[in-house]
Formats: sequence, structure tokens, C-alpha cells
Amino acid sequence: MNLPHVHLLLNHFPIIGTIIALCLFLFSLLGRSDDLKRACFVIFTGISLLTIPTFMTGNAAAERLRKMPDVSQAVVAAHNNAAIVSLFFIEFTGLFAWLALWQYRRWAHARNWTVVTVLLFSLASVYFMAVTGNTGGEIRHPEIRSVAEATARAGDPAVPLIDAAKMSEYIEGVKWVWPTCETLHFVGLSLLLGVVFLFDLRMLGFMKQVSYPTLHRLLPWAILGFAINVLTGMIFFIGNAGQYTHSVPFGWKMAFVLVAGANALYFTMFDEVWDLQPDQDAPMMAKFAAGSAVVLWVAIMWCGSMLPFLGTSF
Repeated sequence: MNLPHVHLLLNHFPIIGTIIALCLFLFSLLGRSDDLKRACFVIFTGISLLTIPTFMTGNAAAERLRKMPDVSQAVVAAHNNAAIVSLFFIEFTGLFAWLALWQYRRWAHARNWTVVTVLLFSLASVYFMAVTGNTGGEIRHPEIRSVAEATARAGDPAVPLIDAAKMSEYIEGVKWVWPTCETLHFVGLSLLLGVVFLFDLRMLGFMKQVSYPTLHRLLPWAILGFAINVLTGMIFFIGNAGQYTHSVPFGWKMAFVLVAGANALYFTMFDEVWDLQPDQDAPMMAKFAAGSAVVLWVAIMWCGSMLPFLGTSF
């Protein structure tokens, strides 16, 4: 199995999952069901995590398609452009959904502005996911659209909103873009890991004089750090996708990020850690989740540091 295989395995999940999540979310708003609403926030967060490897493996698939003369490169470009926009909207849908889950724990309900933001981002995500799926289908199914229409598709302003090729040239051609994003990436990582490690150390028995709900107030800083890392990581990948799709440590890094993201949901969703008061010991399941999170984030940092040293893609 190679990366194009993985892309074909994953590519329907973000599209169908986002549509289902949005429909359930609308039902939860109409029925004023907080339980269904929280479930939708979890689904949005999970879909946003799964979209990351779907997008990145798509670039590996595009490299194979460029070598096939019978494939319209205009349609491939349109598909890539739409996928970038879809990635942006679904990632921020997931981030605000994660923030809404935090607000449920903090105030027993999500703020109205957060709910509206998730709704707007999810609506945009469904639209651009549909465009992405349609252009992806046109790559190997020319019967969907005529050749003239397929060729014009890449220049349709309703599809790309951005041009991936021009973005790549700008990111790599302007001297200050890459170092600025590197700086922001490390700032985001520091925010994220600073908060996550405080949570994990508390679960493992350190700082037992601090209650878990007190530490939970810091979670928005971790969400902000993750948002910065996602945005700057998207810029890096768009700037030079080839050096990442052919990098073994980058593949492992993304796998660890997905598992670490699912691990972080544990401390937001489940009730057993929420009764932890000062000087109380965490349950064994919480300790296991915290210990595995420490290992995962150390592995993520190690893989990121090894990108220039392992393999030949950098």
C-alpha cells in the first residue's frame, strides 16, 4: 500500500462525515439538544483530524497523476485548489468545535458566538468538500464533464479561491515567509505543549495540590497553539509538498499527531477526571492517557526535528 492507496481509502470520510455532522448539528439546533450538539462537536473535531492525512496523501496521488498523459492536469489543479480551501474551513470548524467542548465543561453550555462560528464554518466546509469531491471524480471520470468544461474548471473563480501553484511560488520565493512561519510554528508548539504537559503531569501525580478544573481553564491557550501550528503547517506543506510526501519521519509525525489529537479529546469529554480535587490521585485510565500523551508529543517533536536528517527529501 502506498500513499495514493491511503488517499483513496480516506477521501470519502471528510466529505460524507462533514455532511452527516452538519445535518445532525442542524437537528440539534432545531431541537435544542445539548447532548446531540456536543456529539456533533466531537464529530467535527474528529473529521478535522482525519482531513489532514487525506489532504497530504492527495498530494502524493497528484504526483502520480501528473505522469499520466490521459489525465487532465487542469482538473487535477482544480481539485488541489478546492482541497486547500476545504482543508482551511474544516480545520477551523474542528478547532472551534473543540473550543465549544471546552466551554461546555467550563460553563455547562457553549457560547452562542462559538455555535454560530461552527455553523458558518461547517456550511462552508460542506460546500467546498462537495466541490473537492466533484473535481476529484472528474479526474478519472471524464463522462461527468466535457473536455472543454473540465479544462475551464481550474480557472473557475467559484472553485479555487486560491491558486496552489502561485501560493507555492510566493511561499518559497519571498524570503521572510518561511522563517516567519517557522517562528510562529515554534510559538504555537510552545503554547500547546506547555498546557498539555501541565495536564499530563497532574494526571501522573505531580502538582497534586491543583484541581483538574483549575488547569482546564488553560485549554484555550493549547487550542490557540494548535491553530497556529495547523495554519503554519499548511503553509509549509503548500510551499513544498514534495519534500513532505516523500519524508518517512513526516509520515510518522502526522500519524502521531492524529493519535495525540484523539488522546486530547479524552481529557475534554470524559467525566472521570473532572472530580479530581486537590491532593486526589487520578484514575489509572487517566494516568495511561497522560503517559501516552507525553510519549506521543515527544515523538512528534523528535520526528519534526529529524526531517532534515532522515531521508533525502529535505
